[in-house]
Amino acid sequence: MSKVLIKGNEAIARAAVAAGADAFFGYPITPQNEIPEYLSKLLVEHGKAFVQAESEVAAINMVYGAAGAGARVMTSSSSVGIALKQEGISYMAGSELPCVIVSIMRGGPGLGGIQPSQADYFQATRGGGNGDYHVIVFAPESIQETVDLMKEAFDIADQYRNPVMILADGLIGQMMESVDMDKPAKKRDIKPKKYATTGTDFHEGRNIITSVFLDPIELENHNLALQAKYHEVEKNEVRFELTNMDQAEYVIVAYGTSARICRSAIETLADQGIKVGMIRPISLWPFPKKAFEHIPATCKGLLVTEMSMGQMIDDVKIANKGKFPIAFYGRTGGVVPEPEEIVEAILHFNEKVVES
Repeated sequence: MSKVLIKGNEAIARAAVAAGADAFFGYPITPQNEIPEYLSKLLVEHGKAFVQAESEVAAINMVYGAAGAGARVMTSSSSVGIALKQEGISYMAGSELPCVIVSIMRGGPGLGGIQPSQADYFQATRGGGNGDYHVIVFAPESIQETVDLMKEAFDIADQYRNPVMILADGLIGQMMESVDMDKPAKKRDIKPKKYATTGTDFHEGRNIITSVFLDPIELENHNLALQAKYHEVEKNEVRFELTNMDQAEYVIVAYGTSARICRSAIETLADQGIKVGMIRPISLWPFPKKAFEHIPATCKGLLVTEMSMGQMIDDVKIANKGKFPIAFYGRTGGVVPEPEEIVEAILHFNEKVVES
């Protein structure tokens, strides 16, 4: 295993090439600009396609077209850029087309700022497009995990014929870490893309890719088929990490960069004789409800920590089923909390409770 010191956005670009990406379509926005910058060089060197579109709307529709032609395709953006892509993402989910979307979150709402944030949880897990659809969403904690998930994301998208989003904040995109770029990814048995508009090699007659079903019964049947697929994703792709759960007095629920900060707080609290565990969701959709079955009877409450005003907390409430009091601590607008703030939130837990 040979590791290299690498910036998050560059690592994402290199992981996409290693995963066999055929094409990238995007538009620049901070703090993810290095992803298309590196891909503009790397993809061309590998004989693949790179296009800087005239807008985010154009980019996602190019992704739609390339995916329809059977290509392994991706895009990346940040917050307001992802918002502009939502209609196209809904089209792709409705047309059952695979793609990988990298979202490097910045502060909002609106244009907001360019500092790191986690205020796009709703955007990623609920989506801004129309209809009954889901995007599969993974939230890495480190650059290594981001690389590992990127390499696997294309296969997952192909397996389920569905968009997959890698959701990270600006810190992961901009910081540098030691990463094993050659770490092998879990491979899946991907079937030939018989649905693609590539002639009739795998089928007879015409292939039509669309999300339009004007007959309401036909559209309902299409939605039922999508729901059946989503249930398979929920059975197979839920991911989470449990830390220090045995006899924990409190359990923190945090993802991505926030989870890294909470690890330091947990160590500080342990020095003070307070045992705190952590549930770290890795898949945000499907949300790891089963992780909450591991909370010990010694637990006095759950602290949800996000770099937002509190968005994941809704999913935590559902998964908690009213068993434990839930408190919240978050910073927003691009402010990154210090471990000491998490320590104080645990020490003053009752003052932070939002549901009991």
